[in-house]
Amino acid sequence: MRFLSTITARLSPAALLPLLLLVVSSCSRYNNNGSLSIAGIIYLVLAIYAVVSLLKQDWSLTKKLVWGAIIWFFPIGGSIIYLLFSGRSS
Repeated sequence: MRFLSTITARLSPAALLPLLLLVVSSCSRYNNNGSLSIAGIIYLVLAIYAVVSLLKQDWSLTKKLVWGAIIWFFPIGGSIIYLLFSGRSS
């Protein structure tokens, strides 16, 4: 229960928007004609923001590689996990 309260305390309503859009768009980042859907655009912005934030950190290369792997292998969830739990300086 404490874990859930920690997540809710750190999670802004804007962070829930990509998850909501992902569910609404039937878990697809692309429309039938191959163009990006709204969820795809939001994912792209979220991923770019996470990677730029990661590159600006003054961490060791190993820590950056670990967070980069999390963002890469878990596309939407990894970006959200990084933004919530990385302990980055604001």
